[in-house]
Amino acid sequence: MTRVISNTSPLTNLAAINQFDLLRRLYGELWIAEAVWQELNAGGQAWPGRDHVANAPWITRRAVANRPLVTALREHLDPGEAETLALAVEYPPAWVLMDEREGRHTAQRLGIKTVGVVGVLIEAKARGLIPQVGPLLEQLRQEAGFFLSDRVIHDARAFCGE
Repeated sequence: MTRVISNTSPLTNLAAINQFDLLRRLYGELWIAEAVWQELNAGGQAWPGRDHVANAPWITRRAVANRPLVTALREHLDPGEAETLALAVEYPPAWVLMDEREGRHTAQRLGIKTVGVVGVLIEAKARGLIPQVGPLLEQLRQEAGFFLSDRVIHDARAFCGE
């Protein structure tokens, strides 16, 4: 069974556009690292998705055992990214939901498949869970403050036949 392990960004951004449940509908079960949970609770503010994660029985928080790997990954990544990738290394086969470029490049070097929030929306469209990706991509950009270039939006829409 391939595990799906999420970093913070897909959780917060999908929650911000009211599409958090797509994760359950697409993947069934999701793991997050303890550092991701800590990021969702950082600074005493309620990040979008924190309550969703706290109340979702299909999301499991996991502690990383391989602390030396996390330390090595922390040289270039934030704690959530480092622990997410470390969990994927510890529990193969696994792939991760991650948007940050450096984290995705590191995952690739480790042989870990990644999918970002745009890929989640494309998969949801392909499975008939959403009617269009375009409006949700615009919502991500305008309401969630998620950086998406016009080119990425154009390419995603074209890929989905919109």
